[in-house]
Amino acid sequence: MEIVTFQALGAPVKGYLQEDYDTLVAHKVRPAVVICPGGAYRWRSPREKDAPAFEFLSMGYQVFILEYSCAGKAGGYRPLRELAETVCQLRVHHEGWHIDPDKIAVLGFSAGGHLAASLGAFWNDPEVALPAQARPDALVLCYPVISTKEFAHEESAEWVSGGDPELREKMHLWDQVTADFPPTFMWHSGEDASVPPENSLFLAVELKKHGIPFEYHLFGSGAHGISTCTQEVETPDKVCRAWVPLCKTWLNRRFEFAP
Repeated sequence: MEIVTFQALGAPVKGYLQEDYDTLVAHKVRPAVVICPGGAYRWRSPREKDAPAFEFLSMGYQVFILEYSCAGKAGGYRPLRELAETVCQLRVHHEGWHIDPDKIAVLGFSAGGHLAASLGAFWNDPEVALPAQARPDALVLCYPVISTKEFAHEESAEWVSGGDPELREKMHLWDQVTADFPPTFMWHSGEDASVPPENSLFLAVELKKHGIPFEYHLFGSGAHGISTCTQEVETPDKVCRAWVPLCKTWLNRRFEFAP
């Protein structure tokens, strides 16, 4: 494994890369996953960083973790611009980092899921004015914050909007789905008391209306913030743990990747 680091508009990014390219016949370039940890836009949860990163590294992906801006620095689209720059840097350096530039997924947990979905919604929004090459090829949204209205996670909504009511309105993401939204994998725990599953459920409805390829799993049990659902992250859950192989199957099919 090779570790690389860089800055995305000042936000630290750490990448875990496969490195045995000299002996490989196939897969000299690989899909990549950018991980956005959750934490209500106030902090970034450690259990949603390395644990999922190593899951996807073991699947053969190149994996990056974005330490996006939080708390008083979370408003004004700043985390979104940092994520957009991260995706752009992966495409700029795709040869050196052995990345297929057309197979870059963004994965987010909770508020990080809101950030990932925001890039899916606003990558070509003229008001936000992000680079076109920032569009992710797929999204993976894990118990994501989507609403800033009904069913909102209030702290996330306040931090990401910076208290600006117009920005808060715009960050209500199921109203922002268009035909340009990327293919999406989502899952949520039915007993999530922090971010109600209606957040992802109503997003799924909008994806269906707009003809966006998606897969959605609503598990009947499970809490919030359970990451990879293992003892390693102190949130073992045999039911919700199924999201990992389900996501692997979905992503590999989307990216035509068979490691």
